[in-house]
Amino acid sequence: MKIIADAHIPFLKGVGEQYGEITYLNGNEFTRETIQDADTLIVRTVTHFGEEMLEGSKVKLICSATIGFDHIDTAYCQAKGIRWANAPGCNSGSVQQYISSALIEISRIKSFSLEGKTIGIIGVGNVGKKVAKIARLLGMKVLLNDPPRQRAESGNEFTDLDTIKREADIITFHTPLTKAGQDKTHHLADEEFFATLGKKPIIINTARGPIVETVAIKNAIRQGKISGAIIDCWENEPNIDLEYMKMVDIATPHIAGYSADGKANATRMSLETLAEFYGLDKTPILKINIPEPESPTIDLNSFPADKRIYHALLHTYSTQADNDRLKANPQNFTYFRERYPLRRENIAYNVINYLPQEKEILQDWGFRL
Repeated sequence: MKIIADAHIPFLKGVGEQYGEITYLNGNEFTRETIQDADTLIVRTVTHFGEEMLEGSKVKLICSATIGFDHIDTAYCQAKGIRWANAPGCNSGSVQQYISSALIEISRIKSFSLEGKTIGIIGVGNVGKKVAKIARLLGMKVLLNDPPRQRAESGNEFTDLDTIKREADIITFHTPLTKAGQDKTHHLADEEFFATLGKKPIIINTARGPIVETVAIKNAIRQGKISGAIIDCWENEPNIDLEYMKMVDIATPHIAGYSADGKANATRMSLETLAEFYGLDKTPILKINIPEPESPTIDLNSFPADKRIYHALLHTYSTQADNDRLKANPQNFTYFRERYPLRRENIAYNVINYLPQEKEILQDWGFRL
């Protein structure tokens, strides 16, 4: 089998070779010519795969090591009999970790307590559900908005967008990017959205850049319609709006889902899809190995007595380093993504010297005790 894979998909080299002859390309090296003879593509979101890329090729399977699939022309693939698969939920733990850090950081920047604040979560899939869990652990009131789920499920778990706009102190987006239809999310946060907010919420976007309209949110910041912004996903990446970047409180280069654990999950899921599609043995996938963090033991006694668990969370990851790197060198947006340093999730850390009343919440956060 001939496989062509994005060179920046981690943990693939040395494992993927068990399934065929692999050629590794940078995202911009995927062309109609370079993929002509490939049976399988293992890709990321940096390149669009549709008729202009795939017509006349031998490609039978496209595995995207990402949760999104708006970079794949799914209708074309279906028409041509090309199987495609993404990796839903692969990085949900990573985004949960990012949101945890971002919420703690923004509460310090703005000098407020997270306890008792209302967070509106728009999109309650794999990621949104985990964000809801950590928000409750932080003592926040949670409002959930997910029209497709609300239509499909009974009960009163969900609320409408107007309620979130009226009541939320923080609004965070976790939807796919859809450009048409009843549940269109492209420019969901537009001028009208910001004009009809009841409070002055903090806006968080770790989903897809075009969910938030750049001009609209810049105007909202200038006019004081929102009190802050945490932006990881941007329109026109990697050529992001530099004025917008400087205006937000926390700016990161689309890395919320970039924990090593999330990346390994995505690679693992892609190879599982490949093995199932061709009827091959999955045993080689077990060789995927994630390095340990540099400091895997967290001693709570090393932190101030107040909010020791907050300090433990920030020990695993702080958004500040990524924010500082991007704001200092925004021209390196792609470089920061492709060479992102090792980040492990809470499960890789062992916590010691915890108090009895801290044990349950540490377990809920996913730490080892």
